[in-house]
Amino acid sequence: MAEYHIPVLFEESLEALNIRENGIYIDATFGGGGHSKGILAKLGPEGKLFSFDQDADAKLNSSNLKTDKRFTFIAANFRHMAKYLRLFGIKKVDGILADLGISSHQIDEPSRGFSTRFDGPLDMRMNQEADIKAFDVINKYAEKDLHKILGMYGEVKNAKTLANAIVVARSTKKIETIAELKALLNKFTPRGKENKYLAQVFQGIRIEVNQELEALKEFLLQTPDLLNTKGRLCVIAFHSLEDRLVKNYIRSGKFSGDVEKDFYGHEIRPLESIIRKPIVASASEMERNGRARSAKLRVAERK
Repeated sequence: MAEYHIPVLFEESLEALNIRENGIYIDATFGGGGHSKGILAKLGPEGKLFSFDQDADAKLNSSNLKTDKRFTFIAANFRHMAKYLRLFGIKKVDGILADLGISSHQIDEPSRGFSTRFDGPLDMRMNQEADIKAFDVINKYAEKDLHKILGMYGEVKNAKTLANAIVVARSTKKIETIAELKALLNKFTPRGKENKYLAQVFQGIRIEVNQELEALKEFLLQTPDLLNTKGRLCVIAFHSLEDRLVKNYIRSGKFSGDVEKDFYGHEIRPLESIIRKPIVASASEMERNGRARSAKLRVAERK
């Protein structure tokens, strides 16, 4: 498990969950199982942990914990969390943890197509049984949709120009590999910012392939009803689009960030933030794990 993925903000997130020995907890993004193992280590014999992940490799990793009767792995996206928990008779939980980052294993496996460091197929699916691949986005989406994906999800400044270039290039020959896509991107990449630009383009495509922002919204909307009073929600985000959704939802119960008020002028917020600013990684963690640099942990409590 340790080789599969190094959990970011490990101690901080476990502390933020405020784990009770006999409580029921959810690890919404199992990955390599690091956070799940940490939660189980703090649970007593009556505690329970339900871990979700749609990735087949994550399911394989979960087999290391299958002898622990307190642990249940659910092979599904966390957007379906409440539905699956009902199948196990679970209506309320004491804490929910979600690490929204891609696992180190997914990044380092060339065949998955997540990394700009390797050549490989244009895939980027977290659920390898899903229909839409990065290939489909690049080769089949309309120019206006590519513009939106690159501009909104990837925050690419020359998104319109790049979308047009992709459509022109694919009209002659389909773009099938990471190397072919990178070759096309080269002429549009700002000098000195090559790595950042590639990362932004890949982020935009990956978010679309996996419907990440939609899944995050559906997940967050379920949390207030699932959490017991004083139950904790802990979310680790790695880019501003995710973090903004989490921040706004915790602050107002809405993704726009606008706080709704009742007839008497009292703010209607299902969750209460218990930290003023997000928790970030220490300098030593950032040195050990470069992925930790962009991580932000936000913590909320059910009123």
